[in-house]
Parts: sequence; structure tokens; C-alpha cells
Amino acid sequence: MFDFLKSKTAPVLERIEPTLNNSTFVDVQSSDSARMGQLFGQVPTASGAVVNEITANRVSAVYACARLIGGAVSTIPCDFNKRTPEGREKANDHPFWWFFNEQPTPIFTAASFWEFITNQMLMRGDGFAYLVRPNQYSPGLAGVVPLHRDKVFVFRQGNRLRYTIMDTLADGTEGSFTVDQDDMLHFPGFAFNGLFSMSVIGYAARQATGIAMKADEHAATTFGSGASIQYAVKVPKQMSPELQESFRQAWVAKYCGSGVSGIPLILTEGLDVQELSMTAADAQLLESRRYQSVDIARAFGVPPHMIGETTASTSWGSGIEQMSNGYVKYTLQPHLTRFAQELNRKLFPRLDRYFVEFNVDGLLAADSKTQADYFGKALGGPGAKGWMTQDEVRRAKNLPPLGGDAATLSSGMPSATPKEEPDEDAEDRPAAA
Repeated sequence: MFDFLKSKTAPVLERIEPTLNNSTFVDVQSSDSARMGQLFGQVPTASGAVVNEITANRVSAVYACARLIGGAVSTIPCDFNKRTPEGREKANDHPFWWFFNEQPTPIFTAASFWEFITNQMLMRGDGFAYLVRPNQYSPGLAGVVPLHRDKVFVFRQGNRLRYTIMDTLADGTEGSFTVDQDDMLHFPGFAFNGLFSMSVIGYAARQATGIAMKADEHAATTFGSGASIQYAVKVPKQMSPELQESFRQAWVAKYCGSGVSGIPLILTEGLDVQELSMTAADAQLLESRRYQSVDIARAFGVPPHMIGETTASTSWGSGIEQMSNGYVKYTLQPHLTRFAQELNRKLFPRLDRYFVEFNVDGLLAADSKTQADYFGKALGGPGAKGWMTQDEVRRAKNLPPLGGDAATLSSGMPSATPKEEPDEDAEDRPAAA
């Protein structure tokens, strides 16, 4: 399936360890119904719905939350930096930069890679990517291949983790090979226990997702079958059971189900149609669906207004802006921190001068006026001591440097040298000999 299994330059066979056996399946216990449910997707919730990666993504609130988080992560630059005596400097010319910002493997762009990894982390608890090395002992990279959770089995040997990857081998047969933790990027979700993490839909949003699925099914069935009672027919006198049944069949044939006819029914014998208001059951169904959207958004850490649930929003502008900034700080930043730490410890040895970090400044960028005020003070505007040069500001706005004085830091403070006043009596004094 992947070229790294067929490559002659990456001797995968030399890296194979003993094949997985029953004793190494320690990440799933038979008594753990939540983990078994994630593995087989057949353990129903209290509502009767089976919640797994596939069914959960059919719920609009779950899909929207996963799309927002994964999409946001895919837009954040993965910056490579180099430690220097002065602090740091950009090192985006590092050969690893291309894999995590442009193309990790020929069939994935970097954006698709991060969306896939994030979705796996949210839906399954962990995201995995195999580090393809140029050779058995090289610390370099020839590619980074994202792997589905179903294809990876995690087990522990001593104080190290091993990963058995199930995939199509070079000869076209299904097989497996085992790699050390140094050759696997393991991006955990919340509450990593050393082997696996808690998925959002497997724990926090499991029941809410199940209820939302059943509510969607009930609403679809209601509208699809025309079973929602919206009208009542008033009869001025007694109507025989035969006539009642005949009228019901005629009504259902005209107005219920798919492909109904728009031809009006002709009422005789004084029959009258009266429209009914929404029933309490219908109102409760709508309220339940709205609440489940908020509950699912809460589990994912996404503000409800970002997935279209604005019923409880009482104001727009600064309040919504602050909630969006809080989403970056309290939802995205923990994920990005775990991602960066995993990249740093697997890509660079200890005490290496290079390190990775995700730059979220673009997501926190304010409106044009606020940015202008901020950069004005950063450059040393009135009453402020500058901490940025013009070229640094231009770099932040993706503009080329000007050089010269633009690369010099301006204090922005009044000059300490007093200005000389003109000497009005200079002409009356004799010139010095």
C-alpha cells in the first residue's frame, strides 16, 4: 500500500522484531467495554446507538467539531528553530521542514496529514505516523507515513514502546512488522496512560453522540414517513368507520411519504381541515437536538457558536472574539503542545540545537486597527519603548525586509541630550583671541 514497504533504500526487513502474539495485546482488555467498543464498534450506548469513528462522523455536531480542530491545526505553521547564544533563530531551511509543512509522503499534503492525525486523535485517542529512515541506523528522514489506528498495535517491552504495523507488504500479501518507538510518531490525546489515550467519542461525548444519532434518526423517520400530525379533520356529523378509513387512505396517498402529489384533496360532507400547533413531543425533540449539539461541543472544547449553535449567544463582537481566542488557548494549544513535544523528542536527540514549535500568532491576529496600534507601540511609538524593528514587523506581515535603518531597534523615547538654545548675546561679546 505504501512505498516505504517496497523501497529498496529503506531495509524494513532488517528492522522487524518478533511478530505480535496474543500476549502482546495489552492495550485492550476484554473487561474494558469502552476499549472493546472502540476496537469492534459494536457496543451500543444507553440510547441503543452504536458510536464509533464512522457513525459519530455522521452527526453534524461531531463532524463540525472534528473539522474545526483538525482544520485549525492544519493551518498552523510548524516552525523549525535553532538555539543560538542570543536565544533562537528561524531554521525553516532544515530538511525536516518540508515533511511537516508541505509533503510528508507522496500521497499526502502536510495539511491533509495534520487533519488525519488530529481526527484519529479525537476519534480514536491516538494518532500515528511512521518515520521512514534512509537506512537502518540513520537519524534522517525519507518520509513520514500517517497510519490508521486500526493498523497499529502498541505494546511495551521494558521501558520502551513497540509498534506493530499491519499493512500490505511488498509481495502483495497482508503482513506486519514491528518498529521501535524512535521510528514512530505517537500523538496522544487527553489522559495518555503510557499505551493509549481517551478518545472524545469513546468517553466524554459517547452518550451525547448516541442520543444525537437517535434524535436524527427519529426526525428523519418522522419527516420521511409523514407521521408528524400537523392537521386535524373536523366532521360535522358522525362518520362511518368505512368512510373514515377511506378518507385516511386518500390523505396518506396524497400527502405522506416521498413523492407525494401536490393535488389538493376535495372535502365534501362538511369536512373541515384545521392546522395544529407543534406538539410538546416535537418541541422537546428540537430542544434535545439543540442541547446535544452544545454537549458535544463541550466535550470537544469547541465554543458552540463555532459550530452554528448561537441560541445562547446574547452578544456579538468582543464577547465572541474572546471566546474564539479562548478556543485557541485552551483547546488547540494543549493539542499543539503534545504534538510539538512528540516531534522534538523523536526528530532531534537530547541537547540538540534544533526544536519545533507551532506558531499560533496567525489565529490570534486581531483586526487591522488593533494590529496597527500593537505594531505602533512595538516600533517605539509615543510613550512606548520599542521592542521590534521595522523589518521584524514586515516579516510578521510576510513582507520583504528593507535593511539599513529598518533593521535597527528604535527606543521611541525622548532623547536624553538637551537641545542647545541659541545664544542671543553672542554677537555683543568680543571674539576669542
